[in-house]
Amino acid sequence: MQAFALPDFYLPYPARLNPHLERTRAHSEEWARQMGMLDAPTPGGGLVWDADRLAKMDYALMCAYTHPDCDGPTLDLVTDWYVWVFFFDDHFLEEFKYSRDLGRAKAYLDRLELFMTDDPPEVTNPAEAGLGDLWRRTVPAMSEGWRRRFVTSTHNLMVESMWELDNIDRGRIANPIEYIQMRRKVGGAPWSANLVEYAVGAEVPDELAGTRQIQVLTDTFADAVHLRNDLFSYQREVREEGENSNAVLVFERFLDIPTQEAADLVNDLLTSRLQQFENTALTEVPALLADRAVPPHEQAGVAAYVKGLQDWQAGGHEWHARSSRYMNEGAAADSALGGPTGLGTSSGRLSFLPGIRGKARQHGHVPFQPVGPLEVPELYMPYPVRMSPHLDAAREYSVGWAREMGMLSEGVWTERRFRGLDLAHCASMIHSDATPEQLYLSTDWLSWGTYGDDYYPAVFGATRNLAAAKHLTDRLPLFMPLDAGETPPPANPIERGLADLWRRTAGPMSETHRATFRRSVEDMTESWLWELWNQAQHRIPDPVDYVEMRRRTFGSDMTMSLARLAHADVVPPELYRNRVLHELDTAAQDYACFTNDLFSYQKEVEYEGEVHNLVLVVENFLGTSRDEAAQLVARLMGARLEQFEHIVANDLPGLFEDLALPAETREALLGHAEHLKYWMSGILEWHRKCVRYTEAELRRNRFPAAEALGVG
Repeated sequence: MQAFALPDFYLPYPARLNPHLERTRAHSEEWARQMGMLDAPTPGGGLVWDADRLAKMDYALMCAYTHPDCDGPTLDLVTDWYVWVFFFDDHFLEEFKYSRDLGRAKAYLDRLELFMTDDPPEVTNPAEAGLGDLWRRTVPAMSEGWRRRFVTSTHNLMVESMWELDNIDRGRIANPIEYIQMRRKVGGAPWSANLVEYAVGAEVPDELAGTRQIQVLTDTFADAVHLRNDLFSYQREVREEGENSNAVLVFERFLDIPTQEAADLVNDLLTSRLQQFENTALTEVPALLADRAVPPHEQAGVAAYVKGLQDWQAGGHEWHARSSRYMNEGAAADSALGGPTGLGTSSGRLSFLPGIRGKARQHGHVPFQPVGPLEVPELYMPYPVRMSPHLDAAREYSVGWAREMGMLSEGVWTERRFRGLDLAHCASMIHSDATPEQLYLSTDWLSWGTYGDDYYPAVFGATRNLAAAKHLTDRLPLFMPLDAGETPPPANPIERGLADLWRRTAGPMSETHRATFRRSVEDMTESWLWELWNQAQHRIPDPVDYVEMRRRTFGSDMTMSLARLAHADVVPPELYRNRVLHELDTAAQDYACFTNDLFSYQKEVEYEGEVHNLVLVVENFLGTSRDEAAQLVARLMGARLEQFEHIVANDLPGLFEDLALPAETREALLGHAEHLKYWMSGILEWHRKCVRYTEAELRRNRFPAAEALGVG
């Protein structure tokens, strides 16, 4: 009996079948045999695969569905890659997930990576034989940039399997945000996206591959692939194999809901991610190509990539509905429209209803509804608050600086309003050990970021003047020259403040560190455009996209970049991209960002007509009350903070040992973790004490003219 009834999937595109299927079926079986995959023994005395099991899983059918337009040799090679990756997954499961031998597992993975080089070692198992063969056959056709991306993706899906093993060993189930982030690496769909480039014969240009728009395409593709797989594989993974990396199980446990309800919710998120993909592809990517003046042949390559990802989604679903590997009773026949079954008939099973429901939910919010103050739930915070002794001086200094930059005379802020913000109080807690000059600088960065966050919706939001907002955003890098040289004359407080801050901040930095820090500032300013874009579409963001963009709109990446500069000489920048440190940082960032969303709910929803608030996003996505949504946000904050504690206690020491980090690097990273503790506690304390979010202040700021006349 199935664990739950499969939900009604959003299927907007028909699956198409590659005509070279039969030759690839024969080829893939012979290739697997040559690599030793059909004879590989398990520790229990059986075989990982035999020919019958491989035939039933039918990876050639999967690839014929997911890559319907490529020629025969290309389909052969792509299918071999999938045979390899599924064999790797099953072989790794047999060798290590049951034995829990983490030491041998790590050694196995470290050695396997050597087969993505020009000088691999001697083969000792079928996974190594397959990877070495595939690497030799694939990379000559691809650019250096693609190779780097593909190596990273392959590394992630292999090495991050240790995260799954560790969670199984500890009996630990990830929180929803951690799970989505880590599933992208462990699940391998970004790796599949790289193979789409190979299959369609068109690479994403290097200069576009790192942009937010292309990254969102890849991430939404990956999330949809993984969420769909989790629905089909729940029976095998959770009920039969005892795994705990499955979205249905994650939602089941985190929300304390029945399995069927969790499965339906995962499907809702899957639909949302597919529609985020569509929105990005149809609205943001064309704007990116025009803005970058991308030549026609590269535009065609991006279009082929987008179409290839769509084909993969449609074909991947069709294969899941047929493969013996998955729980799929009735999946090939059930749909909103009914219709025929059998190869080549998927167009009769298109399903739009889940997508219609999703769009209605996202675009149906009525802005400026009176909601009243939100009662902030009790929040878990185990860390004390520290305070700089220079707070009073910073308070007075910051008022003078804001006045000098023009922030108190442009109609966005008044001096009374700015004093009520008390950003020096926030800076004095998140940078409590700063010298007076350092505290002044931290306060001014907070002031500038907060002013920009208020300026964009006030000046550009009501009029939907996206062109003017983009013009300003495009000018801002001019005030952050990498050579710390001259800047153009500033035209407004945003530009004036940034020019002053850059001069004071970037002067002592190396050019490399300047580039890193400037990118974090640009990410924040570009995220303000993203908010305006959603407002113009009257669209509540997709939950995953919201969480990931919230870190930028809040400026947390920027403030953390500032903090990291203190350790720039002893902590290599690439180390912060390690899974452990990335999760440490994002867990802390989410706690701070969600704190702001709880306290700012009335301000944003009722007084500003905003759609960028996690309470509102959850309320809308789950169809629940705002108080229930707020409780869920508080639970997410607690889960992220508990994950932070888990990383500090377990993963960080493990990282030190795995990488054999020197003592000064370990000390710097421990110091970074300590800084994050006080960063979180300080931001929470500031929100509790600041008048910015009180109803009296909100009413006062609704009528600024009356305030200027001394009325009310």
